[in-house]
Amino acid sequence: MSNDVLAEELLAALGLVRRHLRRSAGRPGSLSTLTGSQTELVRTVRRNPGISVTEAAAELGLVANTVSTLVGQLIERGLLVRSPDEADRRVARLTLTEPAREQVEAWRDRRTALVTQALDGLETDDRDALRAALPVLDVLAERLHPQQDERALVQQGKERG
Repeated sequence: MSNDVLAEELLAALGLVRRHLRRSAGRPGSLSTLTGSQTELVRTVRRNPGISVTEAAAELGLVANTVSTLVGQLIERGLLVRSPDEADRRVARLTLTEPAREQVEAWRDRRTALVTQALDGLETDDRDALRAALPVLDVLAERLHPQQDERALVQQGKERG
């Protein structure tokens, strides 16, 4: 199988898993009208409470002013709190509001339960194959991260210069 075919099949499979999961688990009420970028920022802040705007931008592969705009939108909706860093007042730290955190965690729990139930229905060998593929998927995700491209270009420039 060529890499082009593998890429197409991987994207199709991952897309199908995400679509079915999204339809089965839904989204928390206050998150149901968020854009994809807003949802990703909420999930990033849930995983990294106290993350800075700059760190969130790097994590999401976005520029800081785009994330700042998203932060403002999410603050208006009562989902995020922005507070100054105690060590450096110029840095803004992000946390979810308590209601938003509870909704996102309940959503995560629903998604986890659905995937667990689906995994329970697989043969042991299939679960083992998925488990073995996880490190490779992590490497693939890292290679697809926008900053990875920038780091590779910087490294290539150093090697040439």
